[in-house]
Amino acid sequence: MQGYNVKTLTQFLIERQADIPYATGEFTRLLYHVGVAAKLINKKVNKAGLVDILGEAGNVNVQGEDQKKLDLFSNWQLIQALKNSRECCGVASEEDQEIITWDDDLSKDGNYIFCMDPLDGSSNIDVNVSIGTIFSVYRRVSPRGEKATMEDFLQPGNKQVAAGYVIYGSSTMLVYTTGRGVHGFTLDPSIGEFCLSNYSINTPLDGGIYSINEGNYSRFPQGVKDYIDYCKHDDKETHRPYSARYIGSLVSDFHRNLLKGGIFLYPPTASAPKGKLRLIYECNPIAFLAEQAGGRAFDGTQRILDIKPESLHQRVPFYVGSANMVSKVEECIKKYE
Repeated sequence: MQGYNVKTLTQFLIERQADIPYATGEFTRLLYHVGVAAKLINKKVNKAGLVDILGEAGNVNVQGEDQKKLDLFSNWQLIQALKNSRECCGVASEEDQEIITWDDDLSKDGNYIFCMDPLDGSSNIDVNVSIGTIFSVYRRVSPRGEKATMEDFLQPGNKQVAAGYVIYGSSTMLVYTTGRGVHGFTLDPSIGEFCLSNYSINTPLDGGIYSINEGNYSRFPQGVKDYIDYCKHDDKETHRPYSARYIGSLVSDFHRNLLKGGIFLYPPTASAPKGKLRLIYECNPIAFLAEQAGGRAFDGTQRILDIKPESLHQRVPFYVGSANMVSKVEECIKKYE
């Protein structure tokens, strides 16, 4: 009988350890603990309808959004995993007003800081639509042996040493990059391990999908309206019209477009002049993944990864996906600068 030939996330991390400058196994241990937390969150997501884990928790997070019970569980689970890893000196979460640091010597000696949206797309929890966890990792700039400072978290995205997401869907996948390509791992429930399923993902230069909440069309900048009209225009040479696909979960929309080719747009509106998505928790990690897969990401004027954050919960407009599609929307927007 032929053996079960798989490569687990832990095996892959150990083999690719040299991808992380200065790494001595610290990052491998950190991401291992993230994977464990993801498995625990996945179990809760899968049985959410059977236990008292759906619905509102009765709290409002720093973004002014109602917190779901699964949001709080995911946030707590990841924070505990990061603390237990002893490689992380601080955490910034979309769910928390302030950064989280620890006083023990092992944590203060940790070399990495971790930024996360613990459960992206949580408004879809109650209706059984795919949701996910987004994360990014930076090397600290404050001295080791001391508590992490705000300076550690307000680094531009081009300083990320790793980024990734976990998507909880028909199958659960962990996708990550360390700046040496994008790799995907699918959770095999029979052995309880993330196994390599998508090696070196490359997103197509062009795609046939545009993802945007088109219900806000009248509120979009004119350049974005022009691009949407372009997407809908019938042109056989450029394979238009494109298909409109919008789930309302950044992880889900981006994951589909990453594999099939497409663009995700979250422009500014009159009511949200800086957009809605958070630079540190959502845009930076997704932009890093997009670029590593051959795509692009910008905010309407500049590359996302070059933006120096001014605050922990800063929002920015966001356009990400296949390189040629992002270049086209950039062309449309620049007409009105």
